[in-house]
Formats: sequence, C-alpha cells, structure tokens
Amino acid sequence: MRVRDWQDILGDVVESDADPNGWRAAGGDRANGIGEDLYFGHPSVGVFHVKTYAKNPYEVQGVGAEVARKIDDELDPLFPEEPGDGGMFGVRQGMEDEDEAEDAASRLEEVVQAHADAPTTPDALFEDVMDALDSPAYGPMEYDQYGRPESVDELADTFEEAEELLDAELDDLIDESVDRGFH
Repeated sequence: MRVRDWQDILGDVVESDADPNGWRAAGGDRANGIGEDLYFGHPSVGVFHVKTYAKNPYEVQGVGAEVARKIDDELDPLFPEEPGDGGMFGVRQGMEDEDEAEDAASRLEEVVQAHADAPTTPDALFEDVMDALDSPAYGPMEYDQYGRPESVDELADTFEEAEELLDAELDDLIDESVDRGFH
C-alpha cells in the first residue's frame, strides 16, 4: 500500500473511466485525533481511504491510499446503496477556462429550469446536475459531520493496517504544519 497526498487519490478517481454514478462513500470524524475519514469506492475501480484535516478555512491537508482493488461481497454492505441521512457526494475537476465554465453554467441552468417546470425528485435533480457538470464520480454517502458512522468503524477494522499507517502519516503532517507557542 502506497500512502499519497489525498488530492492524488482524488485525481485517480477523476481519471478513472468508471461509470460516474457507481461510486459510494462513507465518512465522518477520525476515531483518534482531529480531522475526518472518508472511504469511497466503486465496484470496478476499488476502495480508497483518505484522512484530511482543515489546516485553516482555506486549506485542507491529508493523506490517502487505495485499500482494495474492488468492492467485494464483504465490503458491499459497508457502503450505502441508496441516499440516506448522509445524502449524496460528488467529485468535480475544476474548470479549465472561462468558456468551459460558461458552457457548464448554461447546461446547469437548463437542468434547473427543466426540473422547475416538471415534477421531479431530489435524487433525479442531483443526478442531472452531476451529469450537466460532467462529474466523474458521485453517489450515495453515509456521513456524520459530528461523529463517526458505524460503517466507518467497520471499514477501519477491515483495513486496520491501513488505518494505523494513515493515522500516523496524518499525525506527522499535522505536527509539521501546526505552529505551537509564540513567535
């Protein structure tokens, strides 16, 4: 297992040729220390684990790794099948230029107008928005912003070695980037 910057892991997700709406995720607070844990996976791409913390309101730092090559029968029940209380998540690459941003805004405007004019569901709107923005990965997510869902604890137990290694790497990153005392 190779530990890398969390943004490199997201880059792997963005660059995968997988069905964008086949992704699922589970996340919440870290069990030990500041920050958050996020597991996300796709049946044909694998399972990834990232640990992050907000250094300040404008900068997130973290580490991550691929922890499994696929979602097998043992892992499948640990990821949500449908949107629940945690909702949905999406990954999006930044726009390359102003023309691309304007095209995306036009597509998004059309989607919102279509949903405003016809009966719809929140899930259908979300999926159409993700399609309009060419999101490479989105799907249901079990997430607790104030705690840690049971599924995240079960994933941490399943990937215990990765959990310990990523915790140590993130703790080192936090220690290097946090100033203590007065200057």
